[in-house]
Amino acid sequence: MPHALITGASIGLGRAVAFELARRGWTLTIDARHAGPLAGTASALSELASVRAIPGDVADLAHREELAAAVAAAGRLDLLINNASDLGGSPLPRLRDLESEAYEQLLRTNVIAPQQLIRVLLPAMHVQSVIINVSSDAGVDHYETWGGYGSSKAALDHQTLTWAAEEPDFRWYSLDPGDMRTAMHQAADPDEDISDLPEPETVAPIVVALVGSRLPSGRYRAAELIASLAERAGSQ
Repeated sequence: MPHALITGASIGLGRAVAFELARRGWTLTIDARHAGPLAGTASALSELASVRAIPGDVADLAHREELAAAVAAAGRLDLLINNASDLGGSPLPRLRDLESEAYEQLLRTNVIAPQQLIRVLLPAMHVQSVIINVSSDAGVDHYETWGGYGSSKAALDHQTLTWAAEEPDFRWYSLDPGDMRTAMHQAADPDEDISDLPEPETVAPIVVALVGSRLPSGRYRAAELIASLAERAGSQ
């Protein structure tokens, strides 16, 4: 069975994608910072698939080494989804108010951790392996108070496509899932009404479809992928 590692998988999009993969027979390794919610997600997933849950922060070297050891024990890695992210404050601060410590933590989680995790996992990957780094429209567009988070996602976009140039045997996707009804989105602006936003479960099937699409490495928006994947399927 194919094996996937998903970071930040206890809630939101990471959790939704984990369930989509589990229903398709994937073996899963999942992580998240908070052990309780992660254990609850793992328990629910275990009714569908084999799952190993490893709590911890991807910004910590020791935790990344623990994830790498779990992948090595599994024998191979078919899919890595770097979904774990730091927001940079709640509510989001303007750049003039973004303290150095908060910005550094944001960059450690959103930029450095994915790159360092990929480095230690490369030996377990093969020519069919897929890496998805979850990005944001804030990495391309410019919104008040989103400068810290957005700049980290812009760096992640650049990093992803550089990986694609340097390691062309794998498929590399930077994916903008669009706005969703998640705890992170609510934390960005606690006073915003996000009840009209789509649930992560509506986006997860698009993520899974991208994995099997064999589209070229690149940056993709989930909203645009629906049409692209349908057109691709129709031409085959």
